[in-house]
Amino acid sequence: MKYNDINFNNKYILITGAAGFIGSSLCFYFQKNYPDANIIALDSFRSGETFSNGNLKSFGHFKNLLGFTGTVISGNINDNELLKNLETSYTFDYIFHQAAISDTTVQEQDLMIQTNVNAYENLLKIAIKHNSNMIYASSAATYGDSDRFEVGFEQPNNAYGFSKVMMDNITNKYLKEGVDIKIVGLKYFNVYGPREFFKNNTASMVVQFGHQILKGITPKLFEGSDKILRDFIYIEDIIQANIKACAPKNSGIYNVGTGKARSFEDIVNILQKELDIDNGKEYMPNPYIGSYQFFTQANIETTKENLDYEPSFSMEDGIKAYIPEIKRLFETEVKK
Repeated sequence: MKYNDINFNNKYILITGAAGFIGSSLCFYFQKNYPDANIIALDSFRSGETFSNGNLKSFGHFKNLLGFTGTVISGNINDNELLKNLETSYTFDYIFHQAAISDTTVQEQDLMIQTNVNAYENLLKIAIKHNSNMIYASSAATYGDSDRFEVGFEQPNNAYGFSKVMMDNITNKYLKEGVDIKIVGLKYFNVYGPREFFKNNTASMVVQFGHQILKGITPKLFEGSDKILRDFIYIEDIIQANIKACAPKNSGIYNVGTGKARSFEDIVNILQKELDIDNGKEYMPNPYIGSYQFFTQANIETTKENLDYEPSFSMEDGIKAYIPEIKRLFETEVKK
């Protein structure tokens, strides 16, 4: 499905974090709908390197790009020589900046800021030189301890959320200075859907619960999980927002969610219904009380107004659409 009237054929499109969840989904959106688009897919593909928390430094996986026919570049956005080569080798029309350290438990604040904040500004300078639109991934993690999910009410409670606030601040600074290009930051809420599996334990609970159920395991939920509510958004609506952000009424920073909060209990109920497997549920004490968000719900009024965005997948619709991929992954990746 095409989400606006822009003809991306013969345009040069840079997608960073292209072997990740959202980046790879964008690659295939353009490949499918605009076969003559020139897609440059940049990613710091995974190696064995880990952070101090034991998680991989990069979740980028070649399997997310199987079938992709564009240009693939392995590189780190902190590498200034790489950025210089990109600047001189291409003239981009659009930059979709998805690359980031997105693991909220990472303790290396120096690398978090360097990767998420400083590299973003370096890419933004390339966008300005190329006169290319910049669409980048911000995050609902910027809201942290806030009880108001609107731009301007951010209260990040970890280095990741802080880094995304700093990215948004850079955007606001450049917009205030009157840059000629369009810049749109998208604050993603809880995204789920195909191509997230290789995020390992940071993948959504939708796929994690789905595979537990298929294994015959009883899903474990925190006590009171029917009252722990999040704004869960299916990947197709994230793609819609990114494409519509290419022609915004106004540059700026916008929430991307459904505007509806749903519970983890709902996820398990819908999965067990769609999989036709009822393993029951098990409840355990929540060890994170005091440092845990019990509610997120995107205010998407300005997103609708400025991007003509309208979420099209309810949680029921999204999980139903996701089920075949959850089953395929279970057979090809989980059981082996």
